[in-house]
Amino acid sequence: MSASVAVYRNIYTEDRFRQTYGTEAQSSGRERLRDRLAQRCRCSQVKCVHLLKKRLPVCSWLPKYKLKKWLLGDIIAGLTVGIVHIPQGMAFALLTSVAPVYGLYTSFFPVVLYMLFGTGHHVSTGTFAVLSLMTGSVVEQLVPIPLALNSSSPEAAEFESQRIGVASAVAFLSGIMMLCMCGLQLGFLSTYLSEPIVKAFTSAAAFHVTVSQLQSMLGLRLPRYAGAFSLFKTLASVMENVPHTNLAELVISLLCLAVLVPVKEVNSRFRERLRTPIPIEIITVIIATGITYAFSLDSKYDIQIVGHIPAGFPEPRLPALETVPQIAGDTVAITLVAYAVSVSLAMIYADKHGYSIDPNQELLAHGISNTVSSLFTCFPNSATLATTNILESAGGHTQLAGLFTSLVVLIVLLLIGPLFYFLPKAVLACINVTSLRQMFLLFQDLPDFWRVSKIDFMVWLVTWLSVVVLNVDLGLAIGVVFSMMTVICRTQRASCSVLGRAANTEIYRSINNHNKCYEVPGMKILTYNGPIYYGNRSFFKADMAQLLGLTPERIRSREKALKAKAKREREAISSVEQGVADSSSKNDLFRSEMAEGEVQAVLIDCSSVIFVDVAGARLFIQMCMECQKIGITIYLANCNESVLKILTSSGLMKYMNPQHIFVTIHDAVVYIQQQREKPPENNTTVWV
Repeated sequence: MSASVAVYRNIYTEDRFRQTYGTEAQSSGRERLRDRLAQRCRCSQVKCVHLLKKRLPVCSWLPKYKLKKWLLGDIIAGLTVGIVHIPQGMAFALLTSVAPVYGLYTSFFPVVLYMLFGTGHHVSTGTFAVLSLMTGSVVEQLVPIPLALNSSSPEAAEFESQRIGVASAVAFLSGIMMLCMCGLQLGFLSTYLSEPIVKAFTSAAAFHVTVSQLQSMLGLRLPRYAGAFSLFKTLASVMENVPHTNLAELVISLLCLAVLVPVKEVNSRFRERLRTPIPIEIITVIIATGITYAFSLDSKYDIQIVGHIPAGFPEPRLPALETVPQIAGDTVAITLVAYAVSVSLAMIYADKHGYSIDPNQELLAHGISNTVSSLFTCFPNSATLATTNILESAGGHTQLAGLFTSLVVLIVLLLIGPLFYFLPKAVLACINVTSLRQMFLLFQDLPDFWRVSKIDFMVWLVTWLSVVVLNVDLGLAIGVVFSMMTVICRTQRASCSVLGRAANTEIYRSINNHNKCYEVPGMKILTYNGPIYYGNRSFFKADMAQLLGLTPERIRSREKALKAKAKREREAISSVEQGVADSSSKNDLFRSEMAEGEVQAVLIDCSSVIFVDVAGARLFIQMCMECQKIGITIYLANCNESVLKILTSSGLMKYMNPQHIFVTIHDAVVYIQQQREKPPENNTTVWV
């Protein structure tokens, strides 16, 4: 069964359509601004409650909490994530080049704060490998520790205090940046870190994390390299010192990997059947600590252990704010990565479970989380891939799961922490490496990127290579710049094509892809699929000139021909007035000047032109002037309001009839055809 549509209406130019269907004249910009400010400044009980619920989301979701339906899932998920946080927090502290206890602090305070201010129901915050690695590079640059330093000496304690001061300063500055971004409503900035960039960056950073942990797994005491080519420098240093490997720590690392890798694979493959994943990390930590203590492995085989973990809360202290000028540049990259990863994770699970998040509120939540926690000797934190996945798969429903997560970490901080004194650092290094499984699996997305978009594939590849070869922050910057360049190049090389009409319809499509569509005789209908601005105006002009054949030679020859034609017309008219020539000779003269099929009108479809700048508007004026010289009239159709406003403001109407701007392509085509066949009438109509 086929359906048909018939439309019979007047031809609409933009002016006529606006007069008929447009809104009444709007108030001035100053009045609108005054009204908006007055509206925002009004205070009422309803607005105060709305603002409280918006800025403190716990006041919104907690009263609606479904106790019987959600509580059990939140308890199980929260306890499971808390158990995972303990070994991962201590392990990622090593990446940050600070003592493991600070990883426990960073697994407690941010979780509580995000529960109050965050909008992601399934987001788990805390230590994140990539942020820890980036922060660790800053710490190593500002506070390098001599390799010969005794870990139990007073100098070592002083160095440790300086290191956590720098790491806390990075967290503090990162939080302040996020709060400023929230105040300026800059949540959209995370969009500049596209999906290929984020995935390539995290995958490449996983290589940096793995290589940085080799020395701990082999029992080597090596300097930590920073800057360009740091990964290769570290690899070379490790290979050089392989003969000095501590065999006991190597055996511990191999045994841990032999246990962690298979069990994590079981957790991944059977996560639908398992009510909660097997907490293999905490089991490994407990067993390794017990064996090291029982057999005195630290003294017999010189194994590096965690050492003293103080019980209780840390005393509030200011970060090393005097280092802010030195850490500002690195902190910008850390802030963007933290926010991009956090918002991406929140959006993924929000879409999956059918709720929405507020990107600007997420900025506020993570800003407060980093700023406040930095006062309690915490390093930068964000949403984490592994624990967020565990939280969702274990049955978590709301942010209340964070309360039970923090309770687990709190118990460890107050009571159990000192028992991890004999935990080998090699075990934490193995936990670090095995926690990167999801990041390494991001390679699986490459075939999809290649199939869907070769450009996104190139963005992924360039970002990955830049991060691996150069450094984490420099590689990220190169990835962002390259991604932006691909967008600019795509707008610069937007396609310009000739449209043809499908027979007996008002549908116009490119004749390159639709060979049964025909060009309307005597006119060229062109469309440009992109903005027209200073970056692509020359390409747009070249494409138009090629399609219309507007070479300088042709313009000059047509201009001379038109001048000669005008001269002959004047002579013919004077001859008629003198009675020498008859009307038939005049008609023959006009017909002889216009070749068969000559283009007399150019119609530009602006439906895909999303914006025009001053340079693009001037190009339109230039095209109008050149076309007038050779007797071609320019028409426009499907202009959006902003494009039309800029073209009008630039003075285009001095060179173009305002009545030549139409609502649709078909309106313009019918109008042009009617103008040729008969004199214009007031009630011109379009029939489809």
